[in-house]
Amino acid sequence: MGESAKVEVGGKATDYSVRSGTIGPDVIDIRKLYANTGAFTFDPGFTSTASCESNITYIDGDEGVLLHRGYPIDQLAEKSSFMEVAYLLLNEELPSKAELENFTYTISRHTMLHEQLSTFYRGFRRDAHPMAIMCGVVGALSAFYHDSTDIADPHQRMIASHRLIAKMPTIAAMAYKYSIGQPFLYPRNDLSYTGNFLRMTFGVPAEEYVVDPVIEDAMDKIFILHADHEQNASTSTVRLAGSSGANPFACIAAGIACLWGPAHGGANEAALNMLREIGTPDRIPEYIARAKNKDDPFRLMGFGHRVYKNFDPRAKVLSKAAGEVLDKLGRNDPVLDTARELERIALSDPYFIDKKLYPNVDFYSGVILSAIGFPTTMFTVLFALARTVGWVAQWNEMISDPEQKIGRPRQLYTGPAKRDYVAVGNR
Repeated sequence: MGESAKVEVGGKATDYSVRSGTIGPDVIDIRKLYANTGAFTFDPGFTSTASCESNITYIDGDEGVLLHRGYPIDQLAEKSSFMEVAYLLLNEELPSKAELENFTYTISRHTMLHEQLSTFYRGFRRDAHPMAIMCGVVGALSAFYHDSTDIADPHQRMIASHRLIAKMPTIAAMAYKYSIGQPFLYPRNDLSYTGNFLRMTFGVPAEEYVVDPVIEDAMDKIFILHADHEQNASTSTVRLAGSSGANPFACIAAGIACLWGPAHGGANEAALNMLREIGTPDRIPEYIARAKNKDDPFRLMGFGHRVYKNFDPRAKVLSKAAGEVLDKLGRNDPVLDTARELERIALSDPYFIDKKLYPNVDFYSGVILSAIGFPTTMFTVLFALARTVGWVAQWNEMISDPEQKIGRPRQLYTGPAKRDYVAVGNR
């Protein structure tokens, strides 16, 4: 904390303290910069700006590291469950056996939706995108659950957090059922969080749905791997909305809207479409040649990451899970064969290595979700379902942070200077 940084503007130099986290880059505290110098910093996308202090998730993109409360993501995905990770993100520590049972019980008792929300769904067109439905329904939750919208009350914040995590699978499954014209299924308390979601999505009233443990495990891993990812666009949106004092349901709806953007939540769909376009492994050389050609607009989707400049640690887990799912389903899928051959080439080709274009989490998640039976329109919905846990944890941390202020980014104004109004007849 003794270090400082000197900034000189207009011949006047001022010192700013340098703050250090547990791990990761130091930050220069520039909160007094404008007061001292009359100048702002210019940082489009805030890629060099720490907007908050957080102890939830740490990413080292250069080393391919993702930690939740200090635990490596690959360990969590291989050894824990989504409910354990949800508890960890919310409560800072992994639960004891009794704590996990109590948390799981609480979540399972919040999975049902207010019955009037079924009518709310029917206001949408049948061909409405599931993300459009999800945005609307989550935003509408605040109209049904008034007893958990007082953000100043820690107990109400906890209830709202549990409700959002619990109801998101029901909301997502109902969005899918509505789009295909099938009846909604009520949740069942005797199933796991992920098993319950699979049943509500693919089950029908006419016969009993049996949850396949291999599919359930793969989905649980996908949920874990998407649970939180530090201060990305949607998480920052949730925090920014929450900084105004908006209720938690509105904040999460804002996060869902941001996630809907193809640059954020739609990458796994784009990666799957690319693999389907390539078709079979023998056509890979043709597409790699196109990817290397600067004059060809074709780009390999599912490779590289804005943050990770190394192998995405989440992709390693899903590479194995993809094989298990396809083996269980008994499918020889040319898409997966193409994905594996493309991965092998990318990890050995100097072009990919030099540019650090490694397969990312989207590369495999699209293959797995498609094999399970999800249409591509549901991919981002599943992302939102999993990320709700992270959004809720980040929102709670933001509300409790004494240094938190309402978000107010600055700008570099480049419009006209002051000018006088001219009457319409004189223009």
